Amino acid sequence: MLLKYLLLIILGYLIGSVPFSFIIAKLMGKIDIRNHGSGNSGATNVLRTLGTKAGLVAFFLDFLKGFILALLSKKLLGMEGAVLASTFAVIGHCYPFTLGFKGGKGVATCGGTIFALYPIIGLILIIIQFLIIFTTRIVSLASIITAISFPIVSFILKTPASFNLYALLLGAFIVYKHKANIKRLLSGTESKFKK
Repeated sequence: MLLKYLLLIILGYLIGSVPFSFIIAKLMGKIDIRNHGSGNSGATNVLRTLGTKAGLVAFFLDFLKGFILALLSKKLLGMEGAVLASTFAVIGHCYPFTLGFKGGKGVATCGGTIFALYPIIGLILIIIQFLIIFTTRIVSLASIITAISFPIVSFILKTPASFNLYALLLGAFIVYKHKANIKRLLSGTESKFKK
């Protein structure tokens, strides 16, 4: 059993480390996304730099790697295995060995795991995300508020303890990954999404 958990951790990290946003920026924009915009190799920076089409493709692929991994892990070792693998998929996305441990902020990949394990929570969170984006046009603010909402919604819906812990830890981690955005939000210099 311990070996299975270890394999899930390794698999989660390796899958998470596939830098889809970086790859899409190379294929669709012929650029190294790390040298543009915020310098972040995530879907939001692809969206801001290369437009809606490239941004959506990058987001979908980052989302899909979390979704598929969480589903497979749950079938193999239940919810505990799924949240363990999901945690390391998000860590892999944020700190990929493929890009010198400098990746995205984990929002899309974490979102994929949530939809795989608790679709109703995923639906609630995506509604929150889009409502804030469309009212403020600030993607980072939407991501931060959604991350804070994640453990709250999980607790209200009385999910298993392992998933509640996942929601709390990943919600806090994603807020932490947005620390530079929080500084810009407080100073009023954060970029807005152009309609």
